[in-house]
Amino acid sequence: MAAVMNFARGKLVKFRSQTRRRVLVLLLASVVIAAASPVRAAPEGVNGNGLERGVKAAFLYKFLGYIEWPPTVFPRPDSPFVIGVVGDDAVAAELAHIASGRTVNNRPVTVMRVNEKEPLSGIHMLFIGRSVGARQQQLLEMGQKYSILTVTETEDALAQGSVINFRLTEGRVRFEVSLAAAEKSDLKLSSRMLSVASLVHGSRR
Repeated sequence: MAAVMNFARGKLVKFRSQTRRRVLVLLLASVVIAAASPVRAAPEGVNGNGLERGVKAAFLYKFLGYIEWPPTVFPRPDSPFVIGVVGDDAVAAELAHIASGRTVNNRPVTVMRVNEKEPLSGIHMLFIGRSVGARQQQLLEMGQKYSILTVTETEDALAQGSVINFRLTEGRVRFEVSLAAAEKSDLKLSSRMLSVASLVHGSRR
């Protein structure tokens, strides 16, 4: 019985720790966009890969509030934001936990794992993990067709047509933006968000 209780306590502590981490990275992403301060991906004593994924997931959630989509992509005023994730199940899981029960601009948020060969209609944001490889170019082209905010994490992604690309700089998660890609996707990015980006292509910054 004691062994069972100890196991249960261990699970509870782990759950609370994961919950605190998700709340922390979400708050960090909020502060970043509000105060133009980059987020460190791996503070002392924290698993770098796990926290990096958590920070990226938090950014993805916060991006929703700083993008204007064409009104035609939402069938109803209360239609949910749909975020698709391809090539990174860990980010999808983190994002689903962060978005659960929350709304952005009075819209609920739905997170779904996307197969590379599935049609992208009905998705508002698509995160493309680096494991997708050569298929990334085709996904980005499809994203522009459906006014999807595409977010990537590879070196040449903006040149391929991605709107936002994550980069790890000196242990910090940063993001760069392509205004040309946003325009082709008929998306408008807020000035506050642009002020936080490490690099804005197609601007005078």
